[in-house]
Amino acid sequence: MSPESSIQRAVLIILDGVGVGALPDATAYGDEGANTLAHLAEAAEGLSLPNLERLGLGNILEVKGVGRCGHPQASFGKMAELSAGKDSTSGHWEISGTILAKPFPVYPRGFPQEVIEAFEKAIGRRTLGNYPASGTEIIEQLGVKHLETGFPIVYTSQDSVFQVACHEQAAPLATLYQWCETARKMLVGDHAVARVIARPFAGEAGQFVRTPERRDYSVPPPEGTLLDVLKEAGRSAIGIGKIEDLFAGRGLTEAVHTRDNQEGMKETLAAMSRVGHGLVFTNLVDFDTSWGHRNDVKGFARGLEAFDAWLPSCLEKLGKGDLLLITADHGNDPTTPSTDHSREHVPLLVCGRKAGLDLGTRSSFADLGQTLAEGFGVGPLRKGTSFWKEIRND
Repeated sequence: MSPESSIQRAVLIILDGVGVGALPDATAYGDEGANTLAHLAEAAEGLSLPNLERLGLGNILEVKGVGRCGHPQASFGKMAELSAGKDSTSGHWEISGTILAKPFPVYPRGFPQEVIEAFEKAIGRRTLGNYPASGTEIIEQLGVKHLETGFPIVYTSQDSVFQVACHEQAAPLATLYQWCETARKMLVGDHAVARVIARPFAGEAGQFVRTPERRDYSVPPPEGTLLDVLKEAGRSAIGIGKIEDLFAGRGLTEAVHTRDNQEGMKETLAAMSRVGHGLVFTNLVDFDTSWGHRNDVKGFARGLEAFDAWLPSCLEKLGKGDLLLITADHGNDPTTPSTDHSREHVPLLVCGRKAGLDLGTRSSFADLGQTLAEGFGVGPLRKGTSFWKEIRND
């Protein structure tokens, strides 16, 4: 096949939490009317995203400060999530071809006593917390008591997560990670949460701060994903950011963990230099973790503008046969009272083949994975409808 009719390299960037409007079933999730990008732009009195505008972001939805482009340099559209839920794990899995019919369990009143007691017995000490909370708030609420007792702080959110927070002076990272690995082995069956998350923090009372050594322990995908078939076919599959965590290490030929968006963008460019034939799969987590969950409109807006300013350096490295795809895994509307994820469509920008094509509203995130599988010649995946024939140039 000619370079135009097959993919040599693909760069898939997930803007974590950057949704573009509520899904039809958003009301069932408490997210009626959510629209992360549009509401953010209104609250920020406009966004300056000239490079994303040229690609066609303003053709997907109305965004204050971002106009429609008469001749977009990318094909554009949006995607709906078929999986039950609105978490990072199900979002990334669906992008890679796995759709979940049953949502991961959530615990709006905290974990059942039998779960907490089993965890305490396994680690040999009591715990603090066990209620839904913002990670920054709960360490302020319980951080001093944690330092006094050495008891780890356990909490959850509206997402399917079992989070364990420890101050670096009360529990070394190795201990915190070991406790989380213990929780991951325990949380199976009806209590198989999507992720167990280690949340280390530091500082003094009143000034506690979370440190970058977070680690996620996910359940493995129930079936083969795009990453698995790429690896089996001898292609490179590099995960940047929390990709390795979300897929429980499955299907990757290399994993690079990052502290923030800036490092994620830097490592993406570095990975593009190493990959001759394969996928660079990047998650930029700050949109979600640092700004969405904290309802930080200004930070979120600055983060998008920083990504936009970086984008030309990525586009410049695209060669003949390469593809750049920009999307998200869910929403996280920072203008709502909630500090959790929102059930939304996600944007879809595809650069490197036919430009200016309106891809419409895809019925599943899995359409993206199926498209990559066909373009790489490793498909088909079990789920998704490919749009490869629509965008390729031959």
